[in-house]
Amino acid sequence: MSIGQSILKFLETMGFAAMTWQEGVMIGVACVLIYLALKKGFEPLLLLPIGFGVLLGNLPLAGLMAPPVYETVIDPRTGQAVQEMKEVGGLIYYIYQGVKLGIYPPLIFLGVGAMTDFGPLIANPRSLLLGAAAQFGIFTTFLGALLLDFLPGIAFSPQEAASIGIIGGADGPTAIYLTARLAPHLLGPVAVAAYSYMALVPLIQPPIMKLLTTKKEREVVMEELREVSRTERIVFPLVVTAVVSLILPAAAPLVGMLMLGNLLREAVSMQPIMNRLLKTAQNELINIVTILLGVSVGATASGPLFLNPKTLGIILLGVFAFAVGTAGGVLLGKVMYRTSGGKVNPLIGSAGVSAVPMAARVSQTVGQQYNPSNFLLMHAMGPNVAGVIGSAVAAGVLLAMLG
Repeated sequence: MSIGQSILKFLETMGFAAMTWQEGVMIGVACVLIYLALKKGFEPLLLLPIGFGVLLGNLPLAGLMAPPVYETVIDPRTGQAVQEMKEVGGLIYYIYQGVKLGIYPPLIFLGVGAMTDFGPLIANPRSLLLGAAAQFGIFTTFLGALLLDFLPGIAFSPQEAASIGIIGGADGPTAIYLTARLAPHLLGPVAVAAYSYMALVPLIQPPIMKLLTTKKEREVVMEELREVSRTERIVFPLVVTAVVSLILPAAAPLVGMLMLGNLLREAVSMQPIMNRLLKTAQNELINIVTILLGVSVGATASGPLFLNPKTLGIILLGVFAFAVGTAGGVLLGKVMYRTSGGKVNPLIGSAGVSAVPMAARVSQTVGQQYNPSNFLLMHAMGPNVAGVIGSAVAAGVLLAMLG
């Protein structure tokens, strides 16, 4: 082979000539996500791996998401036809199996449970109602997506509609877990939409909260929560795991891991040696899984699959689901304000979505804008934790119906 032929062969292996306009656009989208993560600070732990995954998944000829290729050959020893691997497959293809098999999202829930104090929810069980009300956006959007079948190119199947609706729970792992089972071809746009809206909680929620509440309601100072006993903290995750899993077995992986993480947190007070497991769940484990999940999910957002009318519909329906979920929590908060004689601040209802603890912090921030002496954070953490449980339960309902 001459030097000229060698150079020509090398040039043919480069990805520049093979790049499509869709891949070019998606590389631009990847840069935007990384910019939002690093410059604007929008959920950097999540958006940075996802953005880089989008970049890797749209590099032509890199084959990082390529599956292994097998060919049928005859074994000379036995004369039997056997499958032999011809091409190994891409690195991210194998990492992605943790998403496809439903491994990563429950492990994320394990870390979330280990980092979250369930005390406010136990102290105020009514918070469960606020968390349930915030899931209204999931089912409203699910039904709304089914009604779009008259639009060319945007009609959604029931499984696709469920995957879009779950965005309203503002719970990235749950959205990924459900979509990987019902509509894996939508995993890229659903994951990007879910995590983007989680990052934009401080921008999306306050206008809705202010629109639906009065100045008097926003100024309400709530009574201090009661002290929760050690026994209650230990029993709660056990009871929730058993009850939810018996009613909705499909939700057991998410709820079970969430409650195990919280049990590790509470067990330290009785057995200090448990701190080893707690620290692993809070730090190393969840950090490693977040990287693997973010990169592999981002890599599924290939140009041809992402840039189509359905993706636009997913983005618009996702923000609608999130807005309706926020509104549902706030409106039930207003009902509680009335029935309690003005003792419940409706702003905590917005924390019923599952973005922990960001949604609770937004309730605190908006409340202090109208009453600097108001401290709603711990009160809002009750609905916030209930929202995590609620989104997992909603996913279990949808899986039971459509899976």
